[in-house]
Amino acid sequence: MSQPSEETAQATQQVQKPVVYQVFTRLFGNTNTHNVPWGTKEENGVGKFADFTPKALAELKEMGVSHMWYTGVLHHALVADYSEYGIGIDDPDVVKGRAGSPYAIKDYYNVNPDLATHPDNRLGEFEALIERTHQAGMKVVIDIVPNHVARNYQSLSAPAGVKDFGAQDDTSQTYVRDNNFYYVTGADFKVPSSTDYQVLGGKAHHLADGEFAESPAKWTGNGARAAQPNIHDWYETVKVNYGVRPDGSYDFPTLPADMAEQDYKAHYAFWQGKDLPDSWYKFRDITQYWLDKGVDGFRYDMAEMVPVEFWSFLNSSIKMTNPEAFILAEVYNPTLYRAYIHQGKMDFLYDKVGFYDSLKLLMQGKGDAQSVMQAHQSVSDIAPHMLHFLENHDEQRIASPEFAGSAEKGKPAMVVSHLISSAPTMLYFGQSVGEDGSEMAGFGKPSRTSIFDYVGVPAHQAWMNNGKFDGGQLTPAQKQLRAYYKKLMNLSSQPAIIDGELIDVDAKNAQGGQAKKVMAFARANKAERLVVASNFDAKHAQTVTLTYPVIGRVTSQIYSSLTQQHKLKTIN
Repeated sequence: MSQPSEETAQATQQVQKPVVYQVFTRLFGNTNTHNVPWGTKEENGVGKFADFTPKALAELKEMGVSHMWYTGVLHHALVADYSEYGIGIDDPDVVKGRAGSPYAIKDYYNVNPDLATHPDNRLGEFEALIERTHQAGMKVVIDIVPNHVARNYQSLSAPAGVKDFGAQDDTSQTYVRDNNFYYVTGADFKVPSSTDYQVLGGKAHHLADGEFAESPAKWTGNGARAAQPNIHDWYETVKVNYGVRPDGSYDFPTLPADMAEQDYKAHYAFWQGKDLPDSWYKFRDITQYWLDKGVDGFRYDMAEMVPVEFWSFLNSSIKMTNPEAFILAEVYNPTLYRAYIHQGKMDFLYDKVGFYDSLKLLMQGKGDAQSVMQAHQSVSDIAPHMLHFLENHDEQRIASPEFAGSAEKGKPAMVVSHLISSAPTMLYFGQSVGEDGSEMAGFGKPSRTSIFDYVGVPAHQAWMNNGKFDGGQLTPAQKQLRAYYKKLMNLSSQPAIIDGELIDVDAKNAQGGQAKKVMAFARANKAERLVVASNFDAKHAQTVTLTYPVIGRVTSQIYSSLTQQHKLKTIN
């Protein structure tokens, strides 16, 4: 494993709460502006690992970023032909878009050849990016997708002795504990059909014939059990078997209740000497492989679809290798949050259902500040584990008409999202310059930047300025927005934000009632108190009275994101 320099290590250890920058790796460095729907990489361009230059990484570090989440790094199914490098051609009938879904992994032991200047050295080029990121004082996070793999999984780079997923399965049975997949016995897979969808938008391809050989058919990634999945199923993937029988019962040891209070070392010890499903060991070996390459953490796709016991096993193994590993999981069911944190040993979960959803409504003028605070308080016992975001690859862009219609409306929400807790904050590339996601890329729909196609991202390209990464093509409004984000993100090193207690602040309007469009709170520790007030009424100034308790002899600061002329009267 490569080791960062002493200077880099000191920079990385600077005290701050984590700021995660999610970047769609294939889009970041793309300077092509053609944006032909369903265009090839030759028509629309594709970014490379090499585009993350020291200058680019330094600019992101100055934004306050501590962790780079490189999305779409692992080798996933795609339509481009790399047969000259010994890579099998993928069938577009089971690939979404032309560039392919980053969550249909084809080879867990290598990276996407699209991202390499020299595809035969693609792994070496990613290792060099890991090193550059460390030199810039940031850590590297990549995706792991344990719930499913591409229908055409075929590793060319697995270490000696490692067998492919499904290579040793008994395909005559629907379920066997050590099978990696589930099977629709006696039936062949059929490509889903739809009158509303054409593969590659109807453009010709010699394999786009509505057929894909798979016999017997496997269960689809989202759990669909039919030989012919629905067009809305995750038909490009197959579900991984973790020892969960078709009736939902478990074919592995379960965790005793008191393990929720134990640390990762106790969890690791619990699993030693136990006989576990084959898929558990496969993913343990995959994560250890990437840790050895210098990766500092993982983001888990659809973690709630995999049993919590597996996460206890996997995460404790990771932490035994790197106790500082950053572990983030996508879990949308609030009733599972605590189990996946305490029993599953996740560091962080998305705070989407509740906090993000209520904050989005407030940004759209449909909700109120009290609902957002109630959503946050509903997870107060686990708040440091609940990562906040306003954009990611699954969500609409703030500036899109379908969300808020203006990047400016993200400013008060970002203040609240970033400063209300010590949990990490996530930024999506292009967010800080107002990208609106309006491109018609192909499989992806406007309002979300496509993760399935080759496309240029206009607002981000303006900041990138043909590889100068100096914002040279940004409009004055975009420059102002980015400066705002930069100032805000760097508050992550404020003592009260790192570990301060959340203090209720009562916000009254001029009539003495609750200020429903003003979100107010305080964060305080022994060093300082930070009072925050954000006005979500973009059309009207707000006159509010804030009442909050005295907390010792501390420094008082007010960071206000009120966008109109405002008056603040504090009573303490």
